[in-house]
Amino acid sequence: MQVYWRYPPPQIIRMSRKPVIAAVKGYCMGMGNCLAYFSDFTIAAENAVFAQGGPRVANPVDGYVVAYLVSVVGAKKAREIYMLCRRYTAQEALEMKLVNTVVPLEKIDAEVDKWSEEILTLSPGCIEVLKATFDMEIDYMAGSYGQLARLMFPDWFTSLESKEGPRAFLEKRRPNFWKIRKDELKARGKTDL
Repeated sequence: MQVYWRYPPPQIIRMSRKPVIAAVKGYCMGMGNCLAYFSDFTIAAENAVFAQGGPRVANPVDGYVVAYLVSVVGAKKAREIYMLCRRYTAQEALEMKLVNTVVPLEKIDAEVDKWSEEILTLSPGCIEVLKATFDMEIDYMAGSYGQLARLMFPDWFTSLESKEGPRAFLEKRRPNFWKIRKDELKARGKTDL
């Protein structure tokens, strides 16, 4: 069963009138990574690791959640992150502008406090207007969440391919998506992918 949120978690961050700071310690993958790059500021500990896993586990993401990453890191890097499912260190995330700063793990809470205190010295009304202005692009894209996947693969979440990713993950083996695709084509009397 596929769950569609009224407001997906990234959209909730965008709807907040207050700045949101993500403090990333350790692994930050999948939706956690989305939440980190949707936050207004992202502070990473040196041990942070960022990644997306969609194609690795047959879990497609589409719409503004993917499109917004293009605004953050650029089109080529966003495609690399989502399509190749590579893992990135905190320093690599900083270099690609996925995070604002990297600090030692034992100093991350103090760094978040420092950024929060700095925000609190500024005009709250002005911060709200600026946040809403930055979020206009995302708000424009927000209606598209999940639409492309439902149009391209209306039965995706009942397909064998969609079940192979989670099954392989639980069985601690590499998924065999191409075998499933070939078997489906063979069943339809086709031999060419």
